[in-house]
Amino acid sequence: MDSNRRHLLAAAAALGLARLTPAWAQADAWPTRPVRIVVPYPPGGSSDIIARVIAPRLAEALKQTVVVENKPGANGNLGAGIVVQSAQEGHSVLLCDVGALAISPSVYTKLSFDPSKDLRAVGMLAYSPHVLAVHPDVPARTVPELVALSKKQRLNFAVTAIGSAPHLAAVAVQQATGAQWEYVPYKGGSQAVTDTIGGQTQVIMNGLLATLPHIKGGKLRAIAISKKERMQLVADIPTISEQGVAGFESGTWQGVMAPVTTTDKTASLLAALMGQIVNQPDVKSQLNEQGAEIVVRDPVQLAQFFNSERARWAKVVQSADIRLD
Repeated sequence: MDSNRRHLLAAAAALGLARLTPAWAQADAWPTRPVRIVVPYPPGGSSDIIARVIAPRLAEALKQTVVVENKPGANGNLGAGIVVQSAQEGHSVLLCDVGALAISPSVYTKLSFDPSKDLRAVGMLAYSPHVLAVHPDVPARTVPELVALSKKQRLNFAVTAIGSAPHLAAVAVQQATGAQWEYVPYKGGSQAVTDTIGGQTQVIMNGLLATLPHIKGGKLRAIAISKKERMQLVADIPTISEQGVAGFESGTWQGVMAPVTTTDKTASLLAALMGQIVNQPDVKSQLNEQGAEIVVRDPVQLAQFFNSERARWAKVVQSADIRLD
């Protein structure tokens, strides 16, 4: 980061987001038209929640319209492909679970793009651990009890999609415990949650941010969270790690990616602004109370995380022999 950029960041802290960004935007000559945030999942999921929280504040900061568009399909790859194809117009970004995006090259044999080559990292915004939950009628309250029950009766396990991050997290638990359940894939977390509440499926692994309201409302019962240590917000929910799968951790990592042609200046601008927005006290409090932790990482740090997640989950995909066209 050059000295001018450091001075601008310091000015942001001193003067506030709204006063900084007009001069910064002019210096970067971007944006020159409305900005589109593509969420590659249906409404109501973790990425969608965060996108709609930050969009109006980003619009104010950039002095430009910012719209959120849901483009679900193919486990997030449809929306990611749309952003890749938008490279020439230069005003579309992807807000997604970057861990799930890192999984796709290992799962899909005919992926139309390579996220490592066609997209560039912009910034990480938040982390929400997965929560393992059941319909209230399921007579299991711990991971060992759920594993034992799965060996006695059929349990339908709702996942956002085959090859998704929640699916692979469930597979990892299954491999570690010997559980036996049937996976039921959906096109997004919101419908998976709805069907588990309705009893069509009995078990679900999903992001805490999108699932916690239903746990608090008694529509689902939490069995465990996928963080290594207990989370203060839900301190009464034990971790998967402490229930027999030592060191286990997974979750949804909401981050922003953009076409590889996006300039360093634009990526740095977006990363700084979005990082400031999610750290504003009211936004941070709102997301924390819903089960998301603010985890801000710059483009370089996010790229490193993406590459490590790609290598990590490729091993799980290979061992479980999960391949999709």
